[in-house]
Amino acid sequence: MHSAKLRADIYLLITAIIWGFSFVSQRMGMDAMQPYGFNAVRFLLAALSLIPVIWLMRNSAIERAHKNDSLASLIKAGLICGLFLFAGSSLQQIGIQYTTAGKAAFITGLYLVLVPVLGIYFLHEKTAIYTWLGAGLAVVGLYFLSINAELDINRGDVLELLGSFFWAGHVLAVFHWGRHFSPLKLSLVQITVCMLLSFIAAFSFETLLWSQIRVTVGPLLFAGIGSVGIAYTLQILGQREAPPAHAAVILSMETVFAAFGGWLFLTEVLTGRELFGCLLMLAGMLLSQSGAWRKQAKGTLS
Repeated sequence: MHSAKLRADIYLLITAIIWGFSFVSQRMGMDAMQPYGFNAVRFLLAALSLIPVIWLMRNSAIERAHKNDSLASLIKAGLICGLFLFAGSSLQQIGIQYTTAGKAAFITGLYLVLVPVLGIYFLHEKTAIYTWLGAGLAVVGLYFLSINAELDINRGDVLELLGSFFWAGHVLAVFHWGRHFSPLKLSLVQITVCMLLSFIAAFSFETLLWSQIRVTVGPLLFAGIGSVGIAYTLQILGQREAPPAHAAVILSMETVFAAFGGWLFLTEVLTGRELFGCLLMLAGMLLSQSGAWRKQAKGTLS
């Protein structure tokens, strides 16, 4: 039992590392490509990488349980999830041009606080006091991270903040429909929807050239196959043994790895004020999950 939980924690930690460094690859991808084009190719690679994963896991217990799922219902759920995914990823990719990888990750990570808050209105769920305290702490952290002494806010940070609401909406949508369908097949549908919308936007508003793709192949492969095909599979394997709140705490560490990756590969340096804001935001994210984590721990002991 302990070895299974340890293995789950390792899977989730690797997922957080990949997702954190994915912000670096997304930032690097903007050197030669434009946002919609980068996302279009990225999610194309992600969709292609999920196909063999679905085939390999076709006989797993969870896939057999959803063998008779309605295709029409699956497509409808995937379309809704895909719309949220497209909005969140587009705002994230556009915003990351004007801010650092670390700041983009921390602001995006606010979805961990927004999910339970928005759940009150859309899913009619109760929210613990820890969530409100965590939300307040995260907002204060956001102030120190994104608003300077002259009370100016970076354009990219605003876009990342708007994107965090769509990421929260995506989590709620997946939570609502995910239990009714195969998680891998639902993921493939939503990724395909996001990919198609990104290609439409790229051909409508940008210039997408093969030469751009060729020089950006490294970041595209990591952001596509790495952060989706590999990390998503590890997340599924990890969350089989790890409770949701426990998993969320580990996955929230992607923000730390994004900041470290930005410093290591992009020579991005956060000021003392910004670092203080990051620490407050991370504390707020963890605090917002602590109520559910304690509840799960109490249930395990009883």
